[in-house]
Amino acid sequence: MRQALISDIHGNHEALTSVMADISAQRVDRIICLGDIVGYGPNPCQCLDVVMSKCALTILGNHDQAALFDPDGFNPVALRAIYWTRDELDRGPGPATAINKRWDFLSELPKFHKEGNILYVHGSPRDPTDEYVFPESIYDTNRMRVLFERVTGMSFQGHTHMPGVFTTNQEFITPEDCNYVFNLTEEKLMINVGSVGQPRDEDNRACYVIHDSAKMTVEFRRIQYDFDATAKKIYAIAELDNMLGDRLRTGR
Repeated sequence: MRQALISDIHGNHEALTSVMADISAQRVDRIICLGDIVGYGPNPCQCLDVVMSKCALTILGNHDQAALFDPDGFNPVALRAIYWTRDELDRGPGPATAINKRWDFLSELPKFHKEGNILYVHGSPRDPTDEYVFPESIYDTNRMRVLFERVTGMSFQGHTHMPGVFTTNQEFITPEDCNYVFNLTEEKLMINVGSVGQPRDEDNRACYVIHDSAKMTVEFRRIQYDFDATAKKIYAIAELDNMLGDRLRTGR
């Protein structure tokens, strides 16, 4: 099995288009999305349409959930963006059937999915939708122990927009640390696949992962895209804070 894992698209159609073009050249068997298709970015409907048509499995992200229900714990910038996203999903584009199909898709997303010893979540093995596991979480010994107790093999996750591999030895291995290819063993791992639409690791390229179970590797792929085009769309929408466009240029 050779699968691509994407996450945290956040309404960035330019980034998603570039990532999907790269994936199409990688001969993967399927694509899995780990959530946050919407929120922050200017093209939630278009990104939903791509995910709905291309992904074999999609997990509910906290922004996807916030589009459906009252947001919990969102800062003012994120809150304004998710309210605008709701209105945009109601407006379309497309006929009522297309609009309803997007809402139905979001409402039916699972919070997690398990296949054998692999767990797919948005946040963490303990709280699949909302818990952040940052690189500095490795210094909290008790927390890491509790998280790994819920992992039988590997957990693929997103949410923090920070790609890398957490090990049971309390290490966080960045893509650069492993030259973008991490060799799998029998060790338990939590693997953050990074963000397609809003990278925050000071690399403005979109990020996604290819998991090759035959080669026993996880490859982190960084893809250039036209972030200026996305930023200009954000600047043109009053409800979206300009910082959401600015941060795309710096990857922060």
